[in-house]
Amino acid sequence: MKNKAKNSAKKAIFLMLVLVIFPGFSNIYAQSASQRAPIDVNLIIDGSDSLTDVKDEVTAWVFNRLDQILVEGDRVTVWNAGPSARIIYTGRMEGDAKETAKRSIREMTTSGNNPDFYGALTEASARQSSSFSYTLLISASPAALSSVISNPQGNLIRFSRIEEFSEWRALVVGLNLDSRVRSAASAFFRNQ
Repeated sequence: MKNKAKNSAKKAIFLMLVLVIFPGFSNIYAQSASQRAPIDVNLIIDGSDSLTDVKDEVTAWVFNRLDQILVEGDRVTVWNAGPSARIIYTGRMEGDAKETAKRSIREMTTSGNNPDFYGALTEASARQSSSFSYTLLISASPAALSSVISNPQGNLIRFSRIEEFSEWRALVVGLNLDSRVRSAASAFFRNQ
């Protein structure tokens, strides 16, 4: 009987997770600018020397992705996750802001072997100002994500979708979803 209750609870939590995550992502791609509120877009790019050989491929892919998702009013922050994470662009998408953001990515420099993804993710999590954020992390370092995963704050990338490329990967990270999933699960169980 306990296993059946546990399985039911797990299914309910999974259902809540699906309901919380997927409607948000579909809204980004399916709605026009006039139909959705502005969102926070965080772009965290591996600033280590590992990016050097794939920078052109990564840049082209990122620019295409930004063209697909950004609408006027979105707030965009771009991090160079080098030896220490630093913001290289932040601003609202108005006028030629998208081209300015792209230029900051194109002109990004690389150094060192250990990108500071943890610092960038932590700061992105704290800076969220809208009800929804889209966080895209680009990693070209084979072992770079292990420091985030093994850190006590590994929950920063718990809800992620990974897209693998030949020498790099793109992660869509669900920042701050932990509390939303807990709230949704709690509300679900209260109503049962």
